[in-house]
Amino acid sequence: MSEFLLSPEQRSLRDEARAFAREKVSRQLLLDMDAEKIHYPREYIQHLASAHLLGLRFPSRWGGRALNWSYEVLALEEIGVLGASLACLYSLPSIVGEAIHCFGTDEQKERYLGSIIAGRMTVAEALTEPRGGSDFFGATATAVRKGDVYLLNGQKRFIVGAEGADLFLVYARTNPDVTSHKAISAFLVERGPGVEVQHVYGLMGTRGGGTGRVYFREVEVPVANLVGQEHGAYEVFNQMMIPERMTSAAGALGLARAALEISTRYADRRKAFGQKIREFEGVSFRIADSLTRLDAARALVHETARIIDATDNSGYVRRMVSESKKCATETAWAVVNDAMQVMGGIGYTNVYPIERLLRDARLMTIWTGTNEIMNLVIQHEYFRELLSNPPSARDVENDALHSDVEGEKIYE
Repeated sequence: MSEFLLSPEQRSLRDEARAFAREKVSRQLLLDMDAEKIHYPREYIQHLASAHLLGLRFPSRWGGRALNWSYEVLALEEIGVLGASLACLYSLPSIVGEAIHCFGTDEQKERYLGSIIAGRMTVAEALTEPRGGSDFFGATATAVRKGDVYLLNGQKRFIVGAEGADLFLVYARTNPDVTSHKAISAFLVERGPGVEVQHVYGLMGTRGGGTGRVYFREVEVPVANLVGQEHGAYEVFNQMMIPERMTSAAGALGLARAALEISTRYADRRKAFGQKIREFEGVSFRIADSLTRLDAARALVHETARIIDATDNSGYVRRMVSESKKCATETAWAVVNDAMQVMGGIGYTNVYPIERLLRDARLMTIWTGTNEIMNLVIQHEYFRELLSNPPSARDVENDALHSDVEGEKIYE
């Protein structure tokens, strides 16, 4: 975001997050996570909590700052320079906290939300299953009510934070006779008997975030831990997609910015054929293209943040959030690839972090809904928006010489 457009309060928060990323996260932590010597950096979450950077959008009663999305995306970009794992772990309190804040009972907020924001309780969202990822409503995990508890059975995979999570937000089928979206419920499930993280994946990138498979075997979940209405997870899921995808989008901006800055400085130092390589159009034009893409993606993300804060038009918000996630993550992938190309062979080694950022960026176009799913949402909402309203301005379709010729406009 341009320095000139930030309020003093926004600039202050941005600088707090920037200082945290610069001073509170060690180089060794990043190296150890990528080498898979660390599977889950719990202390990192606790340091964020101590810096009062978790749960920014939630009320001060629960430990948040009562800020809006315009602030959160600023902080997320700064954390994003650390890579996808730490940005995602930073985002999980915002994601899971959203469900509790929007749909939870006062008791759930009292018990969980404050502890999450204070860093006393770590969280993960258990959504994806081995049988499918994007097919959310095909979930096979089940929760059967038995008196005052639900018996939860099933498994989830690709769960970021699973290795260290104290609390899971779990989606499970509670109505076996229905195949529609009204068959799923959401639960807050504490780590305990019957909850097992059996496998931490070997990942191409985005390592050290505790990504794993979670098994639930006859887990007794109190009825009081149902989030929202029984069979009502559709509403929870729709709301959750806002923080899931906005945090991905804003984090991707930081990752892309880091790669661009590294390659730009390199281009100003590296010499070939008697001159700095920045003087070759093949290099300098890649940097210009990358910067333009990044600025455009950032503008879209910040506009979407303001839209979320300003309207309850769920369809329009859903479209803009999907556009932001798609645009920012694809921008990150393109920018990091261009950074590697600018740097040549040395960018492919671990002398620079470009190769790690490239591995991280690849996952961003897949998680929180693949970008193909984003396309489905975008086109669906746009068709609905456009076709349910008359032209918003001039009807340009009639501005053709023969627009009114009978028999030419045939549609079937």
